[in-house]
Amino acid sequence: MKIGVFIWGFVLLFFFPFTEQDRYQQQRERMVKQHLASRGIDDKNVLKAMRTVERHKLVPPNMQSYAYDDRPLPIGKGQTISQPFIVAYMTQAINPKPGMKVLEIGTGSGYQAAVLAEIVDEVYTIETVEPLAKTAKKRLIEMGYDNIHFRVGDGFYGWEEHAPYDAIIVTAAPEEIPPRLAEQLKVGGKMIIPVGPMSASQELRLVTKQKNGKLKIKNLMPVRFVPFTRRN
Repeated sequence: MKIGVFIWGFVLLFFFPFTEQDRYQQQRERMVKQHLASRGIDDKNVLKAMRTVERHKLVPPNMQSYAYDDRPLPIGKGQTISQPFIVAYMTQAINPKPGMKVLEIGTGSGYQAAVLAEIVDEVYTIETVEPLAKTAKKRLIEMGYDNIHFRVGDGFYGWEEHAPYDAIIVTAAPEEIPPRLAEQLKVGGKMIIPVGPMSASQELRLVTKQKNGKLKIKNLMPVRFVPFTRRN
């Protein structure tokens, strides 16, 4: 019986070879099980998005073999793509749903924007480093995302034309919460943002805008993000 199963498996492998796409899909599934679900990520929309987004297409070619490791990777210009757990954690924290409009500050590789785009209706993303913004836009369009809107600019000021937003995700660390971003958040909306200087401990904060316009701030965990870059 065991020999028969082995032979049948060999026949299947011979006639239906294991493709590169299959290999990456298996790596994503392993990433979700080992590094996300096992560490408290339980939002079904988030887990589905993390299983779907092809992270290997959003990193430099020499980094593709590490794409589904749970670690940040360099993407050039002194920037990084965040580790998958942090992306999933930040996404889950804003409780994303279909119908939402989300602002992302710091397009970077485009990975966070793609994860959001799998769940919400519209994603508006701003990047201050123009070469990174152009590369991310090209790759995401090639991957078929038509609900992501791109802008090169200073994320400190947000994207007022499309405000208010149901949620805001900031993927670089300013030393304080930018007031213009808080203004562009809907009442009841959530913003997740790392705050603190590069030379000291940073804190990942969840900000909720209350009916009176005040911000309720909850410290979630210590983190290490690249600094919030401003345009001159």
